Amino acid sequence: MTVDAIWVLLAGILGAVLGSHYGLLLDRLPREEPTLGGRSACRSCGTALAVRDLVPVLSFFVLRGRCRHCAAPIPRQALHMELAGVSLGVLGALAAPGPLGLAAATLGVTLWALLMFDAHHFWLPDRLTLPLLGLGLAVAAVQAQGIPIDGLLGAALGYGGLHLVAIAYRFARGREGLGGGDAKLLAASGAWLGWQGVPLVLLIGASGLLVWAIARALLRRDVRADTPLPLGVGLAAGTWAVWIADRLGWISLGA
Repeated sequence: MTVDAIWVLLAGILGAVLGSHYGLLLDRLPREEPTLGGRSACRSCGTALAVRDLVPVLSFFVLRGRCRHCAAPIPRQALHMELAGVSLGVLGALAAPGPLGLAAATLGVTLWALLMFDAHHFWLPDRLTLPLLGLGLAVAAVQAQGIPIDGLLGAALGYGGLHLVAIAYRFARGREGLGGGDAKLLAASGAWLGWQGVPLVLLIGASGLLVWAIARALLRRDVRADTPLPLGVGLAAGTWAVWIADRLGWISLGA
């Protein structure tokens, strides 16, 4: 096995582990249940799960999708998050060979988790956006071999720009239109992509969301003009698309 193949394998494993963890957060945080400490247990029978029952992806198939103790179905969401983690981790490592592939895997899987959070709960948790911002600045610092000017400017532009839009919307409409999590996610995007990538992410995210809103309105007559839209979904997808496109040489951000 070549060195590059080893990094891809490690990124896939990391993606699976992160996917499993984020699946847990996606299940527990909206319920306001603790996510740290204690052992995972079956929701049906309450039996604590052993380590062999918690191996990402493999345990689900070994157990045939059911609890070892009571045979209750294991939620498919956990498997879907783990499979997405493997896929995004491998893709990130292929686009960024070597140790950077591990950071890329973290970026991809975290963006997917944020997308799922916003799609299902209209929520972008700080415990995902802020570490992603910090990791982006750390990667940018390593690449710049010093102060990551582009990353810092990108983070400031992403947060400040969207925050100003939120203030303007609140002033014009008298109600909240954008959550603080959107600005933090775009700040993280700027940290990873540099200031050059922020407008492109915003364009892709807003355009995709507009197309989705129009399609939903055409398919569902009960959609109203004030129906909330998860901007974080577009921002997360746009960030990953721009990062991959830049790594593959399809675009050049100059960062």
